[in-house]
Amino acid sequence: MKERLLEAVERRTDDLVALTADLIRFPTVNPPGDAYRPCAEYLAARLRRFGFEAELIRAEGTPGDTDRYPRVNMVARFDGRVPGQTVHFNSHIDVVEAGEGWTMDPFAGVVKDGRVYGRGACDMKGGLAASIIAAEAFMETFPDFPGAIEISGTADEESGGFGGVGYLAEKGYFSKPRVDHVIIPEPLNKDRICLGHRGVWWAEIETTGEIAHGSMPFLGDCAVRHMGAVLAAFEEELFPALDARRTTMPVVPPGARRSTLNLNSIHGGQTEDFRPGLPSPNVPDSCRLTIDRRFLLEETIEDVKGEVASILDRLKRDRKNFDYAIRDIMEVQPTMTDRDAPVVRAVAQGIMEIFDREPDYVISPGTYDQKHIFRIGRLYDCIAYGPGILDLAHRPDEWVGIEDMVQSAKVMATGLNVLLRGGAD
Repeated sequence: MKERLLEAVERRTDDLVALTADLIRFPTVNPPGDAYRPCAEYLAARLRRFGFEAELIRAEGTPGDTDRYPRVNMVARFDGRVPGQTVHFNSHIDVVEAGEGWTMDPFAGVVKDGRVYGRGACDMKGGLAASIIAAEAFMETFPDFPGAIEISGTADEESGGFGGVGYLAEKGYFSKPRVDHVIIPEPLNKDRICLGHRGVWWAEIETTGEIAHGSMPFLGDCAVRHMGAVLAAFEEELFPALDARRTTMPVVPPGARRSTLNLNSIHGGQTEDFRPGLPSPNVPDSCRLTIDRRFLLEETIEDVKGEVASILDRLKRDRKNFDYAIRDIMEVQPTMTDRDAPVVRAVAQGIMEIFDREPDYVISPGTYDQKHIFRIGRLYDCIAYGPGILDLAHRPDEWVGIEDMVQSAKVMATGLNVLLRGGAD
C-alpha cells in the first residue's frame, strides 16, 4: 500500500506541473493584492471536484482590504469515513512584485528543462500544488482513512499575514479541536524540516527639528543631522553588540544565527514626489527611519526594544535639541516546534523513506505564517516543509524543480499516512 501511495503521486506528475503553472498565471501580487479572488475560486473549484467542501472567506477590515483588493482566503476540508485527527496544509497565494531582470514572462508559468518558472513558483505555489497532489493521492490510496484533511490558500503572507492566516486564526480555523497538525509548504528544501523562525520587531524612529530657509540653516534645526547621530550610534554600539550574539537555534543560513538589524528605509525633508520639478529650500524638521530587527530565542522583546531606546535616550540627554518618537509597526516572538512533535516525526519519516536519510532540522531567518498559528491559534504542532530553494524566492527567473515537487508530495503523502493512519501498510 505504501508503494501504491507513492505511485499515486508519481502518476500525477503532469497534473502537478499543470496545477503549478496555472497558479503562477494568477498575478496575485501583494501589494496591492491583485487576483486573490480568482485564484481562490480556482482552488475551491479544483478541490470541490475531488470531494472537498470549500469556502471563500474575506478578511474584512484587515490592512489593505478594500472592495477593489479584497483579502479573499480559501479553506477546503474533506472529512474521512470515521472521526480522527485533522491535518491542515496551509499555503499563501500572494507573491511579491516581479521586478526587473526576468528573461521570460514572470506570470506565464513556463515549463522548461525540468523546472516551472514564474513569480511564486518557488515561494510558494509549487508547494501549494504539491500539497494538493499529496492529499489527492493519499485519499485515492486510502479511501477509508480516519480523520480529516484541510487545505488552505491564504492572503497577505508577504506583508505579515494579517489578512490571511492571522484573520483565520482569530476565527478559530487554526485551533483545536478543529485542527491538530499544520504543515506549511514554504520552500525550505525537500529534505529539511523547518521548526520555526526568528523573532522580528519592525519600528519607525522619527527625529524632529525646526524648519527654516535652506540658505540659513543656522536658523533652524536639521532633523536629518539628528538621525545621522542615531545611525552613528547604531554603527558604533548596536551593530557590534548584535554581531557578537549567537543562538542555539539551527537557523539557516549560518549568518542568521546571530541578531541582525536592517535599516529598511529613511525619509527626511524634501519629499520624493517633486521630481522632475524643483526642490524646496527648507531645513527638514522631520526624519523617519524604519528598522527591521530580527532576534533570537535567547532574547526578550523587552530587551530588544530597550537597547534601542537606551541609545535614543542617551542622545536626548547629550545632544542639543535632540528629540525623537518611536512607533511599533510589528512584533513577532521567535517560534520553534519541538523536534519530538507528531508532525515533525511524521514528515521526518517521509523524508527518511523517500531520501534514505535523516532530515536536517532548521529555523527560518525570516518569519512566515507559523507565527499566527502559534500566537493566536495556540497550536504548536506546526512546521514548514515544502519543495523549492529558499534562495530563489523573490528573485528574477524564480523556479521550482518538477522532481523536487514530486518528491516533496511523496513526503507529504507519507506524513499524512503516519498522522492519520499511524503509518499502516
